[in-house]
Amino acid sequence: EVQLVESGGGLVQPGGSLRLSCAASGFNFAFSSMTWVRQAPGKGFEWVSTISSGDLSTYYSDSVKGRFTISRDNARNTLYLQLNSIKPEDTAMYYCAKASSCDYRGNCPERGQGTQVTVSS
Repeated sequence: EVQLVESGGGLVQPGGSLRLSCAASGFNFAFSSMTWVRQAPGKGFEWVSTISSGDLSTYYSDSVKGRFTISRDNARNTLYLQLNSIKPEDTAMYYCAKASSCDYRGNCPERGQGTQVTVSS
């Protein structure tokens, strides 16, 4: 059974930083491309970033490019998302997911329960 547990969210001021983590189990993490998506209040899912399983290529949405960094530690079965220069519009629930389960709308059935990021001064 795929299990994904996110952590690291919280309340942060604009311009601040956070590091989100996602502990994975129940599948071969090292051979799985992984994705972060987010959902702001009252809105649909938004794809944020993906990291491949092989060459560790990384991909970012235009809204976070240059501010967020995705990474992974296969030895620890853990996915990360470093958020820098955070903006109020980054306020959302952040989910990690198996990239293979995601559709074009960012809906990923194989995702965790999420961690809340709230940006406010």
